[in-house]
Amino acid sequence: MLKSVQKEDVTPVCPHCERGVSEIWFRTIETMLGKRYVYMCPSCKKVLGVTHRKGFWMG
Repeated sequence: MLKSVQKEDVTPVCPHCERGVSEIWFRTIETMLGKRYVYMCPSCKKVLGVTHRKGFWMG
């Protein structure tokens, strides 16, 4: 079994510029499939991930 540990004293590192990330920028994008969120590193502005907002009907 994999153990999950919450760590508040660790700063994540951007996989692109390898700088410590103390904040994450995001931008909302409207698509025909709904809202999407693009998360970016504030130092190099490269994309860290993309997610979408689930509606109540998607569970």
